[in-house]
Amino acid sequence: MGSAGHGAEAYAGRPIIGIANSWNDFVSCNLPHRELVEHVKRGVLDAGGYPMEFHTMATSADLTKPSDLPYRNLMSMDVEEMIRSLPMDGVVLLAECDKTVPAQLMAAASCDIPALQLAAGHRASGRFRGRTVNYGTDLWRYMQQHDAGELDDAGWAEFERCISCGLGGCPVMGTASTMKSVSEILGMMLPGTASTPAEHPDRRAAAVATGARIVEMVREDLRPSRLMTADAFDNAIRLLGALAGSTNAILHLVAIAGRLGLKLPLRRFDDLIADTPVLVNLQPSGEHGMDRFHEAGGTAAVIRALLPKLHADAVTATGRSLGQEYAQCGPGSAEVIGSLDTPFQASGGLAVVGGSLCPDGAVVKTAAVSAHLRRHRGRAVVFDGYEEMVATIDRDDLEVDASSVLILRNCGPVGAGMPEWGMIPIPRKLARQGVTDMVRVSDARMSGTSYGTVVLHVAPEAAVGGPLCLVRNGDEVQLDLDARTLDLVVPAEELRTRRDAWSAPPSRHGRGFLRLWEEDVLQAPEGCDLRILRPRNASDRSMVEPIVGRS
Repeated sequence: MGSAGHGAEAYAGRPIIGIANSWNDFVSCNLPHRELVEHVKRGVLDAGGYPMEFHTMATSADLTKPSDLPYRNLMSMDVEEMIRSLPMDGVVLLAECDKTVPAQLMAAASCDIPALQLAAGHRASGRFRGRTVNYGTDLWRYMQQHDAGELDDAGWAEFERCISCGLGGCPVMGTASTMKSVSEILGMMLPGTASTPAEHPDRRAAAVATGARIVEMVREDLRPSRLMTADAFDNAIRLLGALAGSTNAILHLVAIAGRLGLKLPLRRFDDLIADTPVLVNLQPSGEHGMDRFHEAGGTAAVIRALLPKLHADAVTATGRSLGQEYAQCGPGSAEVIGSLDTPFQASGGLAVVGGSLCPDGAVVKTAAVSAHLRRHRGRAVVFDGYEEMVATIDRDDLEVDASSVLILRNCGPVGAGMPEWGMIPIPRKLARQGVTDMVRVSDARMSGTSYGTVVLHVAPEAAVGGPLCLVRNGDEVQLDLDARTLDLVVPAEELRTRRDAWSAPPSRHGRGFLRLWEEDVLQAPEGCDLRILRPRNASDRSMVEPIVGRS
């Protein structure tokens, strides 16, 4: 310590606070932490602790290819091993982009020393031809317009310049914003800090307060296991529903809970979210962006509105209960944040479906589903992988119409690392006819900023022999969201014949971490964590329960 200028008189007797900094030049979402870390250090010093910054890997949802999900687990290992191997009493975790928040929460759950997250905050909205545009959701919308010939190349280039509005996470209720909100209600982020913009002065104040609070948490011995309880996870699931948040959050919550030895089956999500109204009018399911959300009261106002449905005695990062901490928050602006009496949707922003095509479950962002497709039966158009889909989706001779069900397979955890390929684009010839939504089914994920009638996380995945591997072009597929079913309408004898002819695809990876991932990853209903990272006393407790439809 002395060789780096740290005199013993400066730190002796003080709590040593590690600060896990996750910025790098490839992750623009997390770049604000280059500055924010200094404010965290000031808070630690002011409270009598001693800050020690260290760096970890980070994942870029934009640039990490083909999928950033495997690297969530690797980042969690990186953070965990740094915490375990270095002499620190507590840790501040600097996060933002989609997988950095859950990766750090998984590590915190595994290490169980006092820990607190600080987000970088979301970037600003932009303006394009007189209209507010947000990085994320509007990217997909204008991409569809470009594919349909409604926006030329010059217009697309102009749009790209307008939408790149500084550093921070996506300014919509995508995965980053969803997971920050979840972290706050789990007690792992200070109340009122999840939805503050990156450039707002309150973000710097939050950094100082986070640094000060972690020192107090060390003295109180307030650990993640006391915060992330079964009741806290129920609260997080309800908040996820109220926000119409990202489907990715289901994977992440299951993985975080699994690190604590807690069972969080998909049915728990469906039961709680079905009983939780959508309280926000936010993209991608609504109109507004995160700037308006913050002005309207942000995550704290939503938690206040939800309190009658929450476990109000759950402990927050302040050590006070949820009820004590949020009851005094002001109500949100009615245009952006509703109430239990005046919600934007009566129930559930997300749903879990079962059936013959996904016996272990699949997830749907119901808040983004087109009303006429909630119950739909159509003929399958099958793509065996992403490359095949890209090569054929826009061909004029593709046998597809607006009633077709687009199937993308071999893109699950083992098949491809479960990338965000699930929002299959509308075939160009249909887009030019004005088709804007179709039923799409995949064992992949989709970006939390995406929208449409998309069934995701189909389990078991095709690459391990799930029923999705048996679908052929022209088969009838039926989705019934009210009954919570997704079925392949093919005689059982025919499916047995196809099963006998099926063989698993060859291994994709010969070495390194991705080989470890391929050999050890759990399926989507268990959060796609690695088996070796779950606690031993929970390693044989499957979180998969039979998923059946609800009439």
